[in-house]
Amino acid sequence: MGNSEEVVFQIILHGGNGKSSAMEAIAAAKKGDFATAREKIQEAGEALNQAHHIQTSLIQGEIRGEKNEISLLMVHAQDHLMNAIMIKDLAMEFVELYEYVTTSKDRV
Repeated sequence: MGNSEEVVFQIILHGGNGKSSAMEAIAAAKKGDFATAREKIQEAGEALNQAHHIQTSLIQGEIRGEKNEISLLMVHAQDHLMNAIMIKDLAMEFVELYEYVTTSKDRV
């Protein structure tokens, strides 16, 4: 496996970890465990930041004239990362919504 493939797999790995943590946050919030939900959102953010840093380094390298092969694997990694970011953003909304509904119910 070439160096560029390893970098692409790192984007996929961190993106997948971020997506999984975001989904775990939703599951925790659904059960009313908001501390865990917030912790999982934090984990998702950290994983996605790692993937984003790798992506940024590829972009900066290209700006310096280092060409990256645009392979199906690279396209897949970018798609995977963008979907993971969207899921994390939605998970944040779900956690807030579950918390609002739960605390509103308790006030009635």
